[in-house]
Amino acid sequence: MNNIKVICFDADDTLWINEPYYRDTEKQFTHLMTDYIDEKSCNDILLETEINNIKLYGYGAKSFVLSMIETALKISKHQIDSQTIEKILTLGRELINKPLQLLDGVEDVLKYFHGRYRLILATKGDLLDQERKLHKSGLESYFHHIEIMSEKAIANYKKLIAHLDVKPEEFVMIGNSVKSDILPVLELGAYAIHIPCETTWAHEHVENTQLDNQRFREIDNLLKTKEIIPAF
Repeated sequence: MNNIKVICFDADDTLWINEPYYRDTEKQFTHLMTDYIDEKSCNDILLETEINNIKLYGYGAKSFVLSMIETALKISKHQIDSQTIEKILTLGRELINKPLQLLDGVEDVLKYFHGRYRLILATKGDLLDQERKLHKSGLESYFHHIEIMSEKAIANYKKLIAHLDVKPEEFVMIGNSVKSDILPVLELGAYAIHIPCETTWAHEHVENTQLDNQRFREIDNLLKTKEIIPAF
């Protein structure tokens, strides 16, 4: 038996579908803007705006809506009409109210590990938005602790591990983003399991995901963690 005491799960696109909803909303938004600019250029400007706004608004649907409105004003040179602004707000409301769909094997895995390890949820984004999704998921009872971070940085993981009163080598993180879920915890000396998602936000993209680290594994299905974690 290894020394792992805590299993920490990312939420969006690890436990439930998230990013495909954003990309669908993005497509609808760029289509709205075709009177002013082509869709590819609109996408590029929107991404730049989103990244610049992270430090002001953080992550999540509300930040995304503000970035869409700012992008619309920018590319239309402030000529965008109020009806189109209303359509953008409607896209945002529809995004927030999307049904929550668990990914394959999620509840099976949580049931399996519950009681054997302390289970933690660590996600980033808007507090209200993430709390709403967690409530919809019906998974709250599985988690010993829930952490909603403004950013998944090394310092924030370090605080979380200290709060849980465990050592890094007793902590394993499971997530879909190499940038946010894997690299910071490996840097601290913890374990990490990457489960790639078909759709990844460009801001989370990392060129080289082939990590040479004995504390790292990449798998294609959450169910495989039942074999991987005891074998670390």
